Amino acid sequence: MGKATATRAEETRNAWKNVLAKHHEDRSEPVSEQYWSEKDTWSRERIREVQDEKIAAVAPFLYENSRFYRSRFDRLGVAPTDIVDVDSLVRNWPVVTKDEMMVDAEAHPPYGTYTTCGEEEWDDRGWMLFSSSGSTGTPRVFRYTHFDREYWEQANARALYSGGLRKGDSALRMVGFGPHVFAWGAQQSFTKLGLPTIPAGGLDSKARAGMIDRFEPRVLIATPSYLLYLGRTMQEMGLDPAKSSVRWLLQGGEPFSGVEGTLERIHELWGAKTVEFYGCTEAAPHCGGYSCPEYETGDERFLHLMEDIQVWETIDPVTQEVMPEGEKGITVCTNLNSESSAQLRFVVGDYTRLSREACACGRNHIRAMGCMTGRADDLINLRGIKFFPVQIEEAVRAVSGTGDEFQIRLSTLDSGLDVMTVVVEHADAAAGEAVAGEVRTRCEIRADVEVVAPDTLPKTEMKAKRVVDQRGKQH
Repeated sequence: MGKATATRAEETRNAWKNVLAKHHEDRSEPVSEQYWSEKDTWSRERIREVQDEKIAAVAPFLYENSRFYRSRFDRLGVAPTDIVDVDSLVRNWPVVTKDEMMVDAEAHPPYGTYTTCGEEEWDDRGWMLFSSSGSTGTPRVFRYTHFDREYWEQANARALYSGGLRKGDSALRMVGFGPHVFAWGAQQSFTKLGLPTIPAGGLDSKARAGMIDRFEPRVLIATPSYLLYLGRTMQEMGLDPAKSSVRWLLQGGEPFSGVEGTLERIHELWGAKTVEFYGCTEAAPHCGGYSCPEYETGDERFLHLMEDIQVWETIDPVTQEVMPEGEKGITVCTNLNSESSAQLRFVVGDYTRLSREACACGRNHIRAMGCMTGRADDLINLRGIKFFPVQIEEAVRAVSGTGDEFQIRLSTLDSGLDVMTVVVEHADAAAGEAVAGEVRTRCEIRADVEVVAPDTLPKTEMKAKRVVDQRGKQH
Protein backbone atom coordinates (compact mmCIF):
# COMPACT_ATOMS: atom_id res chain seq x y z
CA MET A 1 0.00 0.00 0.00
CA GLY A 2 1.48 3.36 -1.06
CA LYS A 3 1.79 6.32 1.25
CA ALA A 4 -1.09 8.23 -0.38
CA THR A 5 -3.34 5.16 -0.26
CA ALA A 6 -2.45 4.57 3.38
CA THR A 7 -3.31 8.17 4.18
CA ARG A 8 -6.70 7.90 2.46
CA ALA A 9 -7.41 4.66 4.33
CA GLU A 10 -6.64 6.31 7.67
CA GLU A 11 -8.62 9.45 6.82
CA THR A 12 -11.73 7.54 5.79
CA ARG A 13 -11.44 5.26 8.83
CA ASN A 14 -11.29 8.25 11.16
CA ALA A 15 -14.19 9.93 9.37
CA TRP A 16 -16.28 6.76 9.69
CA LYS A 17 -15.45 6.32 13.37
CA ASN A 18 -16.29 9.97 14.03
CA VAL A 19 -19.74 9.54 12.50
CA LEU A 20 -20.27 6.40 14.58
CA ALA A 21 -19.17 8.24 17.74
CA LYS A 22 -21.51 11.13 16.97
CA HIS A 23 -24.52 8.81 17.23
CA HIS A 24 -23.22 6.52 19.97
CA GLU A 25 -24.49 6.40 23.55
CA ASP A 26 -22.36 5.03 26.36
CA ARG A 27 -25.22 4.30 28.69
CA SER A 28 -25.00 2.29 31.90
CA GLU A 29 -28.67 2.77 32.80
CA PRO A 30 -31.93 3.18 30.86
CA VAL A 31 -33.32 6.51 29.79
CA SER A 32 -36.76 5.53 31.17
CA GLU A 33 -38.69 2.57 32.55
CA GLN A 34 -39.80 1.65 29.02
CA TYR A 35 -36.68 2.34 26.93
CA TRP A 36 -32.95 1.89 27.25
CA SER A 37 -32.40 4.62 24.64
CA GLU A 38 -34.45 7.48 23.29
CA LYS A 39 -33.49 6.21 19.83
CA ASP A 40 -36.21 3.58 20.18
CA THR A 41 -38.87 6.27 19.71
CA TRP A 42 -37.16 8.29 17.00
CA SER A 43 -39.38 9.38 14.13
CA ARG A 44 -39.10 7.68 10.76
CA GLU A 45 -37.58 10.91 9.40
CA ARG A 46 -34.88 10.99 12.09
CA ILE A 47 -34.02 7.33 11.50
CA ARG A 48 -33.56 7.91 7.76
CA GLU A 49 -31.47 11.03 8.37
CA VAL A 50 -28.98 9.09 10.49
CA GLN A 51 -28.91 6.17 8.05
CA ASP A 52 -28.09 8.52 5.17
CA GLU A 53 -25.31 10.26 7.11
CA LYS A 54 -23.71 6.92 8.00
CA ILE A 55 -23.96 5.50 4.48
CA ALA A 56 -22.22 8.57 3.02
CA ALA A 57 -19.27 7.96 5.39
CA VAL A 58 -19.09 4.16 5.23
CA ALA A 59 -18.86 3.80 1.44
CA PRO A 60 -15.46 5.54 1.08
CA PHE A 61 -14.25 3.84 4.27
CA LEU A 62 -14.94 0.39 2.82
CA TYR A 63 -13.40 1.32 -0.53
CA GLU A 64 -10.14 2.41 1.09
CA ASN A 65 -9.93 -0.24 3.84
CA SER A 66 -11.23 -3.49 2.35
CA ARG A 67 -9.73 -5.16 -0.72
CA PHE A 68 -12.95 -7.15 -1.09
CA TYR A 69 -15.05 -3.99 -1.30
CA ARG A 70 -12.54 -2.02 -3.42
CA SER A 71 -12.47 -4.85 -5.97
CA ARG A 72 -16.25 -5.01 -6.00
CA PHE A 73 -16.66 -1.24 -6.44
CA ASP A 74 -14.20 -1.26 -9.33
CA ARG A 75 -15.69 -4.36 -10.96
CA LEU A 76 -19.18 -2.89 -10.85
CA GLY A 77 -18.03 0.53 -12.08
CA VAL A 78 -19.44 2.14 -8.95
CA ALA A 79 -17.62 4.93 -7.09
CA PRO A 80 -18.02 5.52 -3.35
CA THR A 81 -19.54 8.91 -4.24
CA ASP A 82 -22.34 7.01 -6.02
CA ILE A 83 -23.53 5.74 -2.62
CA VAL A 84 -24.53 8.64 -0.40
CA ASP A 85 -27.85 7.57 1.13
CA VAL A 86 -30.28 4.66 1.44
CA ASP A 87 -31.88 5.23 -1.95
CA SER A 88 -28.59 5.37 -3.88
CA LEU A 89 -27.30 2.35 -1.96
CA VAL A 90 -30.25 0.20 -3.03
CA ARG A 91 -30.16 1.59 -6.56
CA ASN A 92 -26.42 1.25 -7.22
CA TRP A 93 -25.16 -1.62 -5.08
CA PRO A 94 -26.12 -5.25 -5.83
CA VAL A 95 -26.44 -7.43 -2.75
CA VAL A 96 -23.38 -9.18 -1.29
CA THR A 97 -23.77 -12.95 -0.86
CA LYS A 98 -22.13 -15.47 1.43
CA ASP A 99 -20.75 -17.25 -1.64
CA GLU A 100 -18.75 -14.13 -2.53
CA MET A 101 -17.31 -14.03 0.97
CA MET A 102 -16.49 -17.74 0.90
CA VAL A 103 -14.58 -17.33 -2.38
CA ASP A 104 -12.67 -14.43 -0.82
CA ALA A 105 -11.93 -16.43 2.34
CA GLU A 106 -10.56 -19.31 0.25
CA ALA A 107 -8.43 -16.98 -1.86
CA HIS A 108 -7.08 -15.01 1.11
CA PRO A 109 -6.82 -17.35 4.11
CA PRO A 110 -7.30 -17.24 7.00
CA TYR A 111 -9.20 -13.95 7.36
CA GLY A 112 -10.32 -12.97 3.88
CA THR A 113 -10.44 -9.30 2.89
CA TYR A 114 -14.14 -8.57 3.49
CA THR A 115 -13.61 -7.00 6.94
CA THR A 116 -11.64 -3.87 7.78
CA CYS A 117 -9.79 -5.17 10.81
CA GLY A 118 -6.29 -5.72 9.49
CA GLU A 119 -3.11 -6.65 11.32
CA GLU A 120 -2.51 -3.09 12.53
CA GLU A 121 -5.98 -2.78 14.05
CA TRP A 122 -5.86 -6.28 15.48
CA ASP A 123 -2.51 -5.67 17.19
CA ASP A 124 -3.55 -2.26 18.49
CA ARG A 125 -7.10 -2.85 19.72
CA GLY A 126 -8.14 -6.36 18.73
CA TRP A 127 -10.90 -7.80 20.85
CA MET A 128 -12.24 -11.13 19.59
CA LEU A 129 -12.43 -13.43 16.59
CA PHE A 130 -15.72 -14.99 15.57
CA SER A 131 -16.52 -17.50 12.85
CA SER A 132 -19.59 -18.40 10.86
CA SER A 133 -20.81 -21.95 11.38
CA GLY A 134 -19.58 -23.19 8.02
CA SER A 135 -22.85 -25.13 7.63
CA THR A 136 -23.23 -23.78 4.08
CA GLY A 137 -19.59 -23.74 2.99
CA THR A 138 -16.20 -22.45 4.06
CA PRO A 139 -16.40 -20.78 7.50
CA ARG A 140 -15.89 -17.03 7.28
CA VAL A 141 -13.73 -15.51 10.01
CA PHE A 142 -14.32 -12.04 11.45
CA ARG A 143 -11.97 -10.13 13.73
CA TYR A 144 -13.51 -7.38 15.87
CA THR A 145 -11.92 -4.57 17.89
CA HIS A 146 -12.66 -3.16 21.33
CA PHE A 147 -14.18 -0.21 19.49
CA ASP A 148 -16.75 -2.65 18.10
CA ARG A 149 -17.31 -4.22 21.51
CA GLU A 150 -18.53 -0.96 23.05
CA TYR A 151 -21.06 -0.45 20.27
CA TRP A 152 -22.08 -4.10 20.46
CA GLU A 153 -22.76 -3.89 24.19
CA GLN A 154 -25.08 -0.90 23.80
CA ALA A 155 -27.12 -2.52 21.03
CA ASN A 156 -27.54 -5.70 23.05
CA ALA A 157 -28.44 -3.92 26.27
CA ARG A 158 -31.05 -1.94 24.38
CA ALA A 159 -32.51 -5.14 22.93
CA LEU A 160 -32.69 -7.09 26.19
CA TYR A 161 -34.11 -4.15 28.10
CA SER A 162 -36.84 -4.02 25.46
CA GLY A 163 -37.45 -7.72 26.11
CA GLY A 164 -38.20 -6.99 29.76
CA LEU A 165 -34.99 -7.78 31.66
CA ARG A 166 -34.50 -5.62 34.76
CA LYS A 167 -32.50 -5.38 37.97
CA GLY A 168 -32.83 -8.58 39.98
CA ASP A 169 -32.82 -10.82 36.89
CA SER A 170 -29.84 -13.12 37.32
CA ALA A 171 -29.11 -15.50 34.43
CA LEU A 172 -27.86 -19.06 34.09
CA ARG A 173 -25.79 -19.19 30.90
CA MET A 174 -25.86 -22.64 29.31
CA VAL A 175 -24.02 -22.03 26.06
CA GLY A 176 -20.28 -22.40 25.79
CA PHE A 177 -17.82 -19.71 24.79
CA GLY A 178 -17.00 -21.08 21.35
CA PRO A 179 -16.29 -19.05 18.19
CA HIS A 180 -19.98 -18.24 17.62
CA VAL A 181 -21.52 -14.99 18.75
CA PHE A 182 -24.66 -15.88 20.71
CA ALA A 183 -23.05 -16.78 24.04
CA TRP A 184 -20.71 -13.81 23.97
CA GLY A 185 -23.49 -11.43 23.01
CA ALA A 186 -25.65 -12.56 25.89
CA GLN A 187 -22.80 -12.30 28.40
CA GLN A 188 -21.78 -8.81 27.27
CA SER A 189 -25.42 -7.70 27.41
CA PHE A 190 -25.77 -8.68 31.02
CA THR A 191 -22.52 -6.92 31.87
CA LYS A 192 -23.76 -3.65 30.35
CA LEU A 193 -27.17 -4.02 32.02
CA GLY A 194 -25.41 -4.55 35.35
CA LEU A 195 -27.04 -7.94 35.88
CA PRO A 196 -25.38 -11.04 37.36
CA THR A 197 -24.75 -14.25 35.45
CA ILE A 198 -24.08 -17.80 36.61
CA PRO A 199 -21.80 -19.76 34.24
CA ALA A 200 -22.92 -23.29 33.47
CA GLY A 201 -20.93 -24.10 30.34
CA GLY A 202 -19.39 -27.57 30.15
CA LEU A 203 -21.83 -29.10 32.63
CA ASP A 204 -24.32 -31.86 31.86
CA SER A 205 -28.05 -31.24 31.94
CA LYS A 206 -28.64 -32.82 35.33
CA ALA A 207 -26.02 -30.56 36.88
CA ARG A 208 -27.62 -27.53 35.25
CA ALA A 209 -31.06 -28.57 36.44
CA GLY A 210 -29.62 -28.81 39.92
CA MET A 211 -28.21 -25.29 39.61
CA ILE A 212 -31.64 -23.97 38.66
CA ASP A 213 -33.12 -25.62 41.71
CA ARG A 214 -30.32 -24.43 43.99
CA PHE A 215 -29.46 -20.91 42.79
CA GLU A 216 -32.91 -19.89 41.47
CA PRO A 217 -31.94 -17.83 38.41
CA ARG A 218 -34.73 -15.84 36.78
CA VAL A 219 -33.27 -16.04 33.25
CA LEU A 220 -31.97 -18.97 31.19
CA ILE A 221 -29.67 -18.37 28.20
CA ALA A 222 -29.79 -21.23 25.69
CA THR A 223 -30.89 -22.39 22.27
CA PRO A 224 -34.58 -23.36 21.91
CA SER A 225 -33.82 -27.03 21.28
CA TYR A 226 -31.68 -27.23 24.41
CA LEU A 227 -34.35 -25.57 26.55
CA LEU A 228 -36.75 -28.32 25.54
CA TYR A 229 -34.22 -30.99 26.46
CA LEU A 230 -33.31 -29.35 29.77
CA GLY A 231 -36.96 -29.06 30.75
CA ARG A 232 -37.55 -32.76 30.07
CA THR A 233 -34.45 -33.59 32.12
CA MET A 234 -35.83 -31.61 35.05
CA GLN A 235 -39.11 -33.50 34.83
CA GLU A 236 -37.25 -36.82 34.92
CA MET A 237 -35.52 -35.59 38.09
CA GLY A 238 -38.87 -34.82 39.71
CA LEU A 239 -38.56 -31.06 39.17
CA ASP A 240 -41.23 -28.96 37.45
CA PRO A 241 -39.70 -26.31 35.13
CA ALA A 242 -42.91 -24.28 35.23
CA LYS A 243 -42.68 -24.03 39.02
CA SER A 244 -39.01 -23.07 39.04
CA SER A 245 -37.59 -19.57 39.54
CA VAL A 246 -37.23 -19.09 35.77
CA ARG A 247 -39.31 -16.23 34.39
CA TRP A 248 -37.43 -15.33 31.21
CA LEU A 249 -35.99 -17.50 28.42
CA LEU A 250 -33.30 -15.73 26.41
CA GLN A 251 -33.13 -17.75 23.21
CA GLY A 252 -31.00 -17.51 20.09
CA GLY A 253 -29.05 -19.54 17.55
CA GLU A 254 -32.08 -21.23 15.92
CA PRO A 255 -35.41 -20.12 14.44
CA PHE A 256 -38.25 -20.90 16.84
CA SER A 257 -40.78 -18.14 17.41
CA GLY A 258 -41.90 -18.23 13.79
CA VAL A 259 -42.10 -22.05 13.76
CA GLU A 260 -45.59 -23.28 14.53
CA GLY A 261 -45.63 -25.48 17.60
CA THR A 262 -42.08 -24.99 18.89
CA LEU A 263 -42.58 -21.87 21.01
CA GLU A 264 -45.85 -23.31 22.29
CA ARG A 265 -43.99 -26.39 23.56
CA ILE A 266 -41.39 -24.23 25.26
CA HIS A 267 -44.04 -22.10 26.95
CA GLU A 268 -46.02 -25.10 28.09
CA LEU A 269 -42.89 -26.65 29.56
CA TRP A 270 -41.42 -23.61 31.29
CA GLY A 271 -44.34 -21.24 31.82
CA ALA A 272 -41.92 -18.37 31.19
CA LYS A 273 -41.71 -15.43 28.81
CA THR A 274 -39.45 -15.39 25.77
CA VAL A 275 -36.72 -12.87 25.02
CA GLU A 276 -35.55 -13.29 21.44
CA PHE A 277 -31.96 -12.59 20.38
CA TYR A 278 -31.51 -12.67 16.59
CA GLY A 279 -28.40 -11.75 14.66
CA CYS A 280 -25.58 -12.97 12.44
CA THR A 281 -21.80 -13.08 12.60
CA GLU A 282 -21.20 -11.23 9.34
CA ALA A 283 -23.17 -8.03 9.89
CA ALA A 284 -21.65 -7.26 13.33
CA PRO A 285 -22.35 -9.74 16.08
CA HIS A 286 -24.72 -7.62 18.11
CA CYS A 287 -28.43 -8.28 18.34
CA GLY A 288 -30.29 -7.50 15.15
CA GLY A 289 -33.84 -8.64 15.95
CA TYR A 290 -35.36 -8.59 19.40
CA SER A 291 -38.64 -8.72 21.27
CA CYS A 292 -40.70 -6.17 23.20
CA PRO A 293 -43.66 -6.26 25.64
CA GLU A 294 -46.04 -6.63 22.67
CA TYR A 295 -44.11 -9.59 21.22
CA GLU A 296 -46.74 -12.22 22.02
CA THR A 297 -49.89 -10.19 22.58
CA GLY A 298 -51.31 -10.09 19.06
CA ASP A 299 -52.22 -12.59 16.37
CA GLU A 300 -48.72 -12.57 14.91
CA ARG A 301 -45.34 -12.54 16.62
CA PHE A 302 -42.70 -10.13 15.38
CA LEU A 303 -39.19 -8.84 15.98
CA HIS A 304 -37.96 -5.27 16.21
CA LEU A 305 -34.91 -4.27 14.13
CA MET A 306 -32.66 -1.30 15.06
CA GLU A 307 -32.65 0.92 12.00
CA ASP A 308 -30.32 3.62 13.33
CA ILE A 309 -27.50 1.05 13.26
CA GLN A 310 -28.61 -1.24 10.42
CA VAL A 311 -30.66 -0.90 7.24
CA TRP A 312 -32.94 -3.90 6.66
CA GLU A 313 -34.57 -5.00 3.41
CA THR A 314 -36.15 -8.12 2.00
CA ILE A 315 -35.48 -9.33 -1.53
CA ASP A 316 -36.75 -12.03 -3.85
CA PRO A 317 -34.37 -14.99 -3.40
CA VAL A 318 -34.21 -15.63 -7.16
CA THR A 319 -34.31 -12.21 -8.82
CA GLN A 320 -32.75 -10.33 -5.88
CA GLU A 321 -35.25 -7.54 -6.44
CA VAL A 322 -36.41 -5.60 -3.38
CA MET A 323 -39.75 -6.87 -2.11
CA PRO A 324 -42.59 -4.40 -1.42
CA GLU A 325 -43.29 -3.78 2.24
CA GLY A 326 -45.45 -6.53 3.72
CA GLU A 327 -44.46 -9.20 1.19
CA LYS A 328 -42.26 -12.13 2.20
CA GLY A 329 -38.65 -12.19 1.10
CA ILE A 330 -35.19 -12.98 2.44
CA THR A 331 -33.39 -10.54 4.70
CA VAL A 332 -30.64 -8.16 3.60
CA CYS A 333 -28.68 -6.13 6.13
CA THR A 334 -26.47 -3.05 5.74
CA ASN A 335 -24.48 -2.82 8.95
CA LEU A 336 -23.74 0.72 10.13
CA ASN A 337 -22.40 -0.02 13.60
CA SER A 338 -18.89 -1.37 13.30
CA GLU A 339 -15.29 -0.48 12.61
CA SER A 340 -14.42 -4.04 11.62
CA SER A 341 -17.44 -5.37 9.76
CA ALA A 342 -19.47 -2.61 8.18
CA GLN A 343 -21.32 -4.36 5.36
CA LEU A 344 -23.32 -3.02 2.42
CA ARG A 345 -26.45 -5.03 1.59
CA PHE A 346 -25.28 -8.39 2.93
CA VAL A 347 -27.74 -11.23 2.32
CA VAL A 348 -28.48 -12.73 5.74
CA GLY A 349 -31.10 -14.90 4.05
CA ASP A 350 -33.90 -15.45 6.57
CA TYR A 351 -37.50 -15.28 5.36
CA THR A 352 -39.78 -12.62 6.83
CA ARG A 353 -42.10 -9.71 6.02
CA LEU A 354 -41.19 -6.15 7.01
CA SER A 355 -43.56 -3.55 8.41
CA ARG A 356 -42.90 0.12 9.18
CA GLU A 357 -46.06 0.54 11.22
CA ALA A 358 -45.30 1.80 14.71
CA CYS A 359 -45.57 -0.80 17.48
CA ALA A 360 -47.92 -0.43 20.41
CA CYS A 361 -44.83 -0.45 22.65
CA GLY A 362 -43.88 2.96 21.21
CA ARG A 363 -40.89 1.82 19.13
CA ASN A 364 -40.96 3.17 15.58
CA HIS A 365 -38.30 1.01 13.96
CA ILE A 366 -39.11 -1.55 11.29
CA ARG A 367 -40.46 -4.93 12.40
CA ALA A 368 -40.02 -8.45 11.04
CA MET A 369 -43.57 -9.81 11.03
CA GLY A 370 -43.94 -13.51 11.74
CA CYS A 371 -40.30 -13.39 12.95
CA MET A 372 -37.73 -15.39 11.00
CA THR A 373 -39.03 -18.60 9.46
CA GLY A 374 -36.13 -20.35 7.78
CA ARG A 375 -32.93 -19.44 5.99
CA ALA A 376 -32.73 -19.58 2.20
CA ASP A 377 -29.46 -21.53 2.54
CA ASP A 378 -31.40 -24.33 4.26
CA LEU A 379 -33.81 -24.92 1.37
CA ILE A 380 -34.14 -28.62 0.53
CA ASN A 381 -34.80 -29.61 -3.08
CA LEU A 382 -36.01 -33.19 -3.24
CA ARG A 383 -37.03 -34.45 -6.67
CA GLY A 384 -37.98 -30.91 -7.68
CA ILE A 385 -40.08 -30.25 -4.56
CA LYS A 386 -38.63 -27.43 -2.46
CA PHE A 387 -39.25 -26.99 1.26
CA PHE A 388 -37.53 -25.90 4.47
CA PRO A 389 -36.58 -27.89 7.57
CA VAL A 390 -38.90 -25.70 9.62
CA GLN A 391 -41.84 -27.11 7.64
CA ILE A 392 -40.82 -30.61 8.75
CA GLU A 393 -40.47 -29.29 12.29
CA GLU A 394 -44.02 -27.96 12.18
CA ALA A 395 -45.23 -31.35 10.92
CA VAL A 396 -43.51 -33.14 13.80
CA ARG A 397 -44.86 -30.68 16.37
CA ALA A 398 -48.39 -31.16 15.05
CA VAL A 399 -48.51 -34.81 16.20
CA SER A 400 -49.21 -35.24 19.89
CA GLY A 401 -46.61 -37.16 21.86
CA THR A 402 -43.66 -36.66 19.50
CA GLY A 403 -40.31 -35.93 21.11
CA ASP A 404 -38.63 -32.57 20.87
CA GLU A 405 -35.83 -33.78 18.58
CA PHE A 406 -36.09 -35.07 15.02
CA GLN A 407 -33.85 -35.71 12.01
CA ILE A 408 -34.24 -35.31 8.28
CA ARG A 409 -32.21 -37.93 6.41
CA LEU A 410 -31.77 -37.52 2.66
CA SER A 411 -30.36 -40.45 0.68
CA THR A 412 -30.22 -41.99 -2.80
CA LEU A 413 -31.60 -45.45 -3.59
CA ASP A 414 -29.77 -47.94 -5.80
CA SER A 415 -32.19 -46.96 -8.55
CA GLY A 416 -30.90 -43.37 -8.33
CA LEU A 417 -34.06 -41.99 -6.73
CA ASP A 418 -33.54 -39.42 -3.98
CA VAL A 419 -35.69 -40.05 -0.89
CA MET A 420 -36.27 -38.56 2.54
CA THR A 421 -36.71 -40.25 5.90
CA VAL A 422 -37.94 -38.26 8.87
CA VAL A 423 -36.83 -39.75 12.18
CA VAL A 424 -39.03 -38.90 15.15
CA GLU A 425 -39.23 -39.93 18.79
CA HIS A 426 -42.50 -41.42 20.00
CA ALA A 427 -43.64 -44.16 22.35
CA ASP A 428 -46.04 -45.52 19.72
CA ALA A 429 -44.63 -46.70 16.38
CA ALA A 430 -48.03 -46.08 14.79
CA ALA A 431 -47.44 -42.33 15.15
CA GLY A 432 -45.27 -42.50 12.05
CA GLU A 433 -48.31 -42.53 9.80
CA ALA A 434 -49.63 -39.33 11.37
CA VAL A 435 -46.27 -37.59 10.94
CA ALA A 436 -46.07 -38.71 7.31
CA GLY A 437 -49.52 -37.23 6.72
CA GLU A 438 -48.50 -33.90 8.24
CA VAL A 439 -45.38 -33.84 6.06
CA ARG A 440 -47.47 -34.46 2.93
CA THR A 441 -49.85 -31.65 3.93
CA ARG A 442 -47.09 -29.08 4.51
CA CYS A 443 -44.50 -30.07 1.90
CA GLU A 444 -46.55 -31.89 -0.75
CA ILE A 445 -44.10 -34.78 -0.76
CA ARG A 446 -44.16 -38.34 0.51
CA ALA A 447 -41.58 -39.24 3.12
CA ASP A 448 -40.74 -42.36 5.05
CA VAL A 449 -41.04 -41.88 8.80
CA GLU A 450 -38.91 -43.85 11.22
CA VAL A 451 -40.15 -43.88 14.80
CA VAL A 452 -37.53 -44.37 17.51
CA ALA A 453 -37.88 -44.55 21.29
CA PRO A 454 -38.07 -41.29 23.26
CA ASP A 455 -34.69 -39.69 24.09
CA THR A 456 -32.91 -41.61 21.33
CA LEU A 457 -31.79 -38.72 19.12
CA PRO A 458 -28.77 -36.61 20.14
CA LYS A 459 -29.21 -33.32 21.99
CA THR A 460 -27.04 -30.28 21.41
CA GLU A 461 -26.33 -27.04 23.27
CA MET A 462 -25.72 -24.93 20.18
CA LYS A 463 -27.51 -24.99 16.83
CA ALA A 464 -29.31 -28.28 16.32
CA LYS A 465 -28.08 -30.09 13.19
CA ARG A 466 -31.16 -31.91 12.02
CA VAL A 467 -30.50 -32.43 8.31
CA VAL A 468 -28.26 -35.34 7.26
CA ASP A 469 -27.79 -35.18 3.50
CA GLN A 470 -26.17 -38.35 2.10
CA ARG A 471 -27.57 -38.09 -1.43
CA GLY A 472 -25.18 -39.52 -3.97
CA LYS A 473 -22.66 -40.52 -1.28
CA GLN A 474 -23.71 -44.09 -0.58
CA HIS A 475 -22.00 -45.71 -3.55
